[in-house]
Amino acid sequence: MAPDPEGRDQRSRLEEAILGERPTLTGAEVVERAGVDPDQARRLWRSLGFPELDGEPGSTDAGGTTTTIGFTEADVAAVRDLYATAGEGLIDLDTAVNLTRAVGQTMSRLAEWEVATLVTRIEELEAQGYGVTAREDGTAGTPPTRADLALRLVKDIGSGFETMLVYAWRRHLAAAVARLEALGAADEDLHVAHVTVGFADIVSFTALSNTLEHDRIGDLVELFEQRCHDVVRNDRGRVIKSIGDSVLFLHDDPVGAMRSAEGIIRVIGKDRKMPDVRVGLASGTVSLRMGDVFGPPVNLAARLTAVARRNRVIIDAATAELLPPSYETWRLPARPVRGFGLIEPVAVRRS
Repeated sequence: MAPDPEGRDQRSRLEEAILGERPTLTGAEVVERAGVDPDQARRLWRSLGFPELDGEPGSTDAGGTTTTIGFTEADVAAVRDLYATAGEGLIDLDTAVNLTRAVGQTMSRLAEWEVATLVTRIEELEAQGYGVTAREDGTAGTPPTRADLALRLVKDIGSGFETMLVYAWRRHLAAAVARLEALGAADEDLHVAHVTVGFADIVSFTALSNTLEHDRIGDLVELFEQRCHDVVRNDRGRVIKSIGDSVLFLHDDPVGAMRSAEGIIRVIGKDRKMPDVRVGLASGTVSLRMGDVFGPPVNLAARLTAVARRNRVIIDAATAELLPPSYETWRLPARPVRGFGLIEPVAVRRS
């Protein structure tokens, strides 16, 4: 990139706009100013998903590529606060590392998602000729660079988006605590839950993706995930994660899971502009760890999608026993399912 009048390239301008100040400190200076133990500081810093606290600002790696290693006074404050949190009250260093790792992984994915969205918007603004003004002679002036457009977008989303992040975190934290209290009231292990797990995936996605352009594949998966999330949340379920062309969700009760499964098929499989889908449901005890779920019901729900026909729901026997009479179920012929041996899948429909 060409340097600007102050000798900084466009990437530096963006970095400074986002961070609010120019990175000028080394990792050693961050540790020294924060007054913390270097080894523990590095452990907490790594848990956030960042490079090591070493190197000089603007140094190059072995391949000769300039890397963003410089730090700011905000980094000093962050390291100091992280270290203080790990040394006060009931929070020890290991707990602090687990919490910061959750923040780091979540924020990393959020940042990648935001950048992808903003890049799309920048391309749209370029195509629309945004920011191009007419000269005195009537001809079009010089259009803004992509960096200029990116800087404008960064300023526009600024503090308002930060406020929304904290708000959303508090709301989700309150909901998670409420679920934890419900488990505690039932005198159950707070690390396990009895739920119905759902697994929805796109039929023949590999073959389908081979026939689509890259942009179209991304748009398709994004719309698939969006509609799954909307349906599950509307039925008071939780989407645990998206795995490529699949979505893993769970409900506290099988009826809610069935509503979500039917809704996903309705808004995706029945839409002629969307691909076919399959949904598998399995009920039982799962382990709750690091925002994820583990256990036989998770694996079985995923395996059942391979049994389901296009735009159909297949469930396990445990889920069938929990459904009310408003649902008709019937066992299908036994078949081998990887990791479970022979099982009898159960087909289901509303009576």
